[in-house]
Amino acid sequence: MIATANYTSYFENAVIAGRKTNLAPAVINKILEDVAAEAIAQTAYLLQENQKDLDRMDSADPKYDRLKLTAERIQAIADDIIAVTKLESPLGQVISENTRPNGLYISKIRVPLGVVGVIYEARPNVTFDVFALCFKTGNICILKGGSDADFSNRAIISVIHSVLRRHNIDINAATLLPAEREATEALLNAVGYVDVLIPRGSQSLINYVRNNSKVPVIETGAGIVHTYFDETADLDKGIEIIFNAKTRRVSVCNALDCLIINSARLNDLPAIANKLAEKEVELFADEQAYDTLESRYPAHLLHRAEPEHFGTEFLSLKLAIKTVDNLNEALDHIAQYSSKHSEAIISENAANIERFLNQVDAAAVYANASTAFTDGAQFGLGAEIGISTHKLLARGPMGLEELTSYKWVVKGDGQVRNP
Repeated sequence: MIATANYTSYFENAVIAGRKTNLAPAVINKILEDVAAEAIAQTAYLLQENQKDLDRMDSADPKYDRLKLTAERIQAIADDIIAVTKLESPLGQVISENTRPNGLYISKIRVPLGVVGVIYEARPNVTFDVFALCFKTGNICILKGGSDADFSNRAIISVIHSVLRRHNIDINAATLLPAEREATEALLNAVGYVDVLIPRGSQSLINYVRNNSKVPVIETGAGIVHTYFDETADLDKGIEIIFNAKTRRVSVCNALDCLIINSARLNDLPAIANKLAEKEVELFADEQAYDTLESRYPAHLLHRAEPEHFGTEFLSLKLAIKTVDNLNEALDHIAQYSSKHSEAIISENAANIERFLNQVDAAAVYANASTAFTDGAQFGLGAEIGISTHKLLARGPMGLEELTSYKWVVKGDGQVRNP
């Protein structure tokens, strides 16, 4: 609790900012538009500070790609912020309402969660995304980025604060804590200040936050992602879907980790693999898949799968391959190893598709499409605060609605309750 005391002023100021920041939707949108414009205007500065972080990281590290900002990525971040401004705010929405026999009018209305803490690793885009979504929904955000991205995060928060000051808004509406580990411990213990805590990052980070936080946690989990190529799958579709899911961006949580192939389609595996070879994807194949690919895939990229290759989030150009005889075995494999993030089937059999979509327990399930689409912007949410893999409050990409709670509003005219 000593660590918490050292950070009390950060938390108190955030709570005070929450009480003071009650803005009309048009004002919120104007501020977000200005943040997007300022991000573009400060591209050179943001890239300069980001390069300081990149210089400290091995470019072979899977986190390097997530850490890296480019002019194009900054433009995409700004576009996402603008997309958020165009979405309707959920605040004040009436979820349900009824008038009781005694005349009481009772409604259930969406309200902000309050103070939202987010702990994340080398992902500077998260700083912009979390601010935009929280600000749009009337929430206050306390951000705890990793030391790997500290120069980038501090540059981004300075851009946000410059716009808030211009509009005479308390800059504590968006607080970036120091990168030191003690700040994480303080946030985990910020009971009475922080209403909910959201970790974004590796499975080890998520596990640590879940196991140690005294503040309620919404898990945004690691992605151990599977795609099942069944006996009726269209080969041309499958080649492109699997290639995109694995290679589009290997360091993101929706990237493919395990291809499950029906044994009746093993003869098509070399065609699928040949496309992956263009990006030099390392394959860890079970016995049947290995025998099929031996001498038909670059030897230095083909390995026999070990038990640990299944249930691994690779975050790199690596892919496990599992052979099954039927849909039941595919479902069993996914149930055993899935992180409940994103799972897909490639099939032309309507019954198989329907069964897969109904029975797979994951935040997002796909038929004949790449899992790369598990993303707030792609789902029409503008941006996301994370991909929730559990079932309380939020599941899947967390957008505006997922950052709200509700309260009951009761209106009467002198009613009292009799015994």
